[in-house]
Parts: sequence; C-alpha cells; structure tokens
Amino acid sequence: MKQLTPENSLLDSEESRSTKGLGSYACEVTLSSGDTNGKRFVSMAAYTRRDDQDRELMSVFTDNGFDPHIPLPEGLPGFVDEYRAMHLVLPCPDLPVDDDGRKRKLLVDIRMGESVLTGVPGAAHRIAVALAGTASDKLGCGAEPLKAPERDTPLADPGDDPKKVPVEEAEGKPCGWVAGAGLPSDWNWQVAEAASGAAPSSRCALFSAENGADTQDPYRLTFASWYGDWSNRLTANENYGMPRSLTATAQCEGEAANYAVVATQDIPEVDVTAKQRMLKLFAQDEVQRRGCTGLRFHF
Repeated sequence: MKQLTPENSLLDSEESRSTKGLGSYACEVTLSSGDTNGKRFVSMAAYTRRDDQDRELMSVFTDNGFDPHIPLPEGLPGFVDEYRAMHLVLPCPDLPVDDDGRKRKLLVDIRMGESVLTGVPGAAHRIAVALAGTASDKLGCGAEPLKAPERDTPLADPGDDPKKVPVEEAEGKPCGWVAGAGLPSDWNWQVAEAASGAAPSSRCALFSAENGADTQDPYRLTFASWYGDWSNRLTANENYGMPRSLTATAQCEGEAANYAVVATQDIPEVDVTAKQRMLKLFAQDEVQRRGCTGLRFHF
C-alpha cells in the first residue's frame, strides 16, 4: 500500500463492518492531503447470502447481461466490470447449503481509487486476492486461498477498444468455435474474446464489415454466458417470465447457466437460422469446457 499511496498523501482512515449473521463484511481505506483528501483508496464488500449476491450481480449486468466486462487473468474466479470494479465468486466449503439445497458461495466486490489502478502494475490483482482471503476468513467461508497472477499486468479496462484477431487465429482458444461457424468468408470477420473457465460470465464478440471495408460502425454479434441461478432473469421475458428467443440454458455445478446472442443491427447473410446455429456452437462449446449438462435451446 505504501508503494501505491500518491506523493504527499497519507492513509486517512480505515473502517470495517462485519455482520456474520447476515453473511456480509465490508472494509474501506481512504486517503488524505491535497487533491486526494477523502478519496477512496480501496473498498471491499463481501456477501455469502444469495439475495445479496443476486442484487449485486444484477446491478452489474443491467444491459440484458451484455455489459462490457473482462475476466480476471490467470484463472482468478472473477471479472472486471465497465467501471473497473472487480467481482470474485468463490465456493464456501465451510458453510452449510442454503434453504434450496445449493452450495454456498462468496461474492467479493472490490473498488479501487485511481492511484491503485494506475500505480504499480499487478497491485490491483494482489490486493484483490488478499481482500478475498480476508473476507473468506471473516465470514467463515473456508475458500481455498487464491494465487495472485504471476505477471504484473495493469487492471484491464473494459472501456478500451477490445483486442480483435481474425477468426482463424482463435482456434484452440475459448472462442475457437467461431472458426467453424460458417460466417460469410469475404467479410474479414474478427473476434474479441472475454472468456474464462473460472469467471461467472464469458463472451465472444464478432466484428465485420462487408467485403472487408474499413468502417467505424462494423457489424457486430455478441455471444454471452452467465453462470449461477441469478442469471435466469437475464434471459427471461420481462412480461411473461419465460425464456426469450435466441437463448439457451444448462445446469452447471447444481445451478443454472444461461446463454444468449445479440446483434447490433440486421446483418446481411446472417439471418435467424445462422444466429441459432452459432448460438448452438457457442453454448455447446461452453458446456463442454465447464462440464455442464442438460443444455436446452429456446428458439
């Protein structure tokens, strides 16, 4: 923390609140002096109750689940949201199952000030790992200690233009299914990958311009998956509660997984049948990677 504290600033205050009976723990450190006076250095909130976890995750995934996010690196079980907050989900082997017979989990939400985000590369990930361990201990979760990434990389920013590669270069990677998706061959399709077998959400975004033309508004198809019963609401029709078309569901580790596709506009040569075919490829690949069962499609 000393490395990350801005010059001429001090650690101003530390506050923590633990309510073990309600399965929640929170702590916050603020800075003082000069321009940093009263600014957040780092804050964390952790929850083991399903209602709290559902509320927090639904506040992150507001755009039918297609909000920008990037999985944390090197197998950390979480992601960075569009505001560069980190969210980790860990199993809690020391807690009993909930009233519905589901295994308990720990959700840890971490928000950091600018000095942490732009200071020492890799520090944000190391702090997140330490705070997740503290939350697990405070709430009796019993989660296995996480290992910080070996590479000292800055925290990803989902607001940046995503890194894209030609679809043929995606083979062998989490979005490798796109190489055999039957896309129009002369359209210079590229894929941006935000996929991880450990995060509670993954996505593969496809970009193209007709005949490979350079344009600021390319065609776009986004395939997304979400893991946990909380995600059922992301694919449900708001009026009827039934699954929307072009979605799918499965069972993963005793909870629901949901899959969907969205297009930014009508794409020539990519009709509903093509979207259905590609959603099948995406969902089948995800199910196989995560060992899920009972895959069903809603077309």
